[in-house]
Amino acid sequence: DDVASLAKMAEALDDLQDAEPSVRNVIHQSSLRWIFVGGKGGVGKTTCSCSIAVLLSRVREKVLIISTDPAHNISDSLQQKFTSSPTKVNGFDNLFAMEIDSKLSDSTEIPDDLAEPDVKTVGKMVMQEVIGAFPGIDEAMSFAEVLKLVKGMDFSVVVFDTAPTGHTLRLLSFPSLLEKGLGKLLKLKSKFTGMLSQIGGLFGMGDMSQDDLLQKVDELLPAVKQVNEQFQDPDQTTFVCVCIAEFLSLYETERLIQDLAKYSIDTHNIIVNQLVFPLQQSAGNGGCPTCASRRRLQAKYLDQISDLYEDFHVIKLPLLPHEVRGCDQVVRFSDLLIEPIPPTQSATALDDRL
Repeated sequence: DDVASLAKMAEALDDLQDAEPSVRNVIHQSSLRWIFVGGKGGVGKTTCSCSIAVLLSRVREKVLIISTDPAHNISDSLQQKFTSSPTKVNGFDNLFAMEIDSKLSDSTEIPDDLAEPDVKTVGKMVMQEVIGAFPGIDEAMSFAEVLKLVKGMDFSVVVFDTAPTGHTLRLLSFPSLLEKGLGKLLKLKSKFTGMLSQIGGLFGMGDMSQDDLLQKVDELLPAVKQVNEQFQDPDQTTFVCVCIAEFLSLYETERLIQDLAKYSIDTHNIIVNQLVFPLQQSAGNGGCPTCASRRRLQAKYLDQISDLYEDFHVIKLPLLPHEVRGCDQVVRFSDLLIEPIPPTQSATALDDRL
């Protein structure tokens, strides 16, 4: 037993030392069904999530990328209009994308004419105000929409291009909260019949009877429980953090990783984006002072990332001289997630790749 334990420990240490700077571990983990990509706003989450989806399309049967960010960017990144239904990405046979409209349905809007509001209208207004008071309710509505699709989905893996950190954490906690909420709702049974009907309307179930609503909830609960269990299973779910080498982004990434641990959600990949790579020095060219200063600043935070996350796969991506827009550029950029360019190489190497 001791020999076996020592062998396992040695193997684990080897794994830590061999954490290559790429997302290859995510792409080739065939058991994964849910991959979240998130971080602070403006760090390149959408480009990275689209790139990961492109890489997955090479090894998986059918891939879906979903934007749960109210400010949808997938359409801009891939230069193709997407809607709330899975749409095939141009140039791919097995890659689909969708952008979930996280606004509440029209049926929940406050009517303009409130001269003689009836009980039903007042109830709807009250429920709208209550639900609207919860932070991140747009993400919750997004997840409710995803659940409807997941029940009969045949996608082998789903990539989430998430909203900035705070909203994302609420999204990840939503299956657990929804499971508890639906369970309590079933226990209410005959109580608060009118309010239950209003809740049904808010979730797009229309004006149905209490029994119909409870039946819907009863059908939904097993699916929610299944997703909740999958989110907490490292074999089926992982979170890829995207950041830049600056204090605020690094601070938020650390907070995100700690919160993910609280929710028992696996994460072992960090993408450090927008790094200033050394320029190729030529005769008579002293280089760019601003770039040199920026590299020194980024080097300090890269050292901190190495110390904090020595057992993580840390992928270092360069600051590009152009935007990554369109499928062709996303495909080229995705190659950097598998075979990154070492920061010690010159800009010439980067130009050759992109």
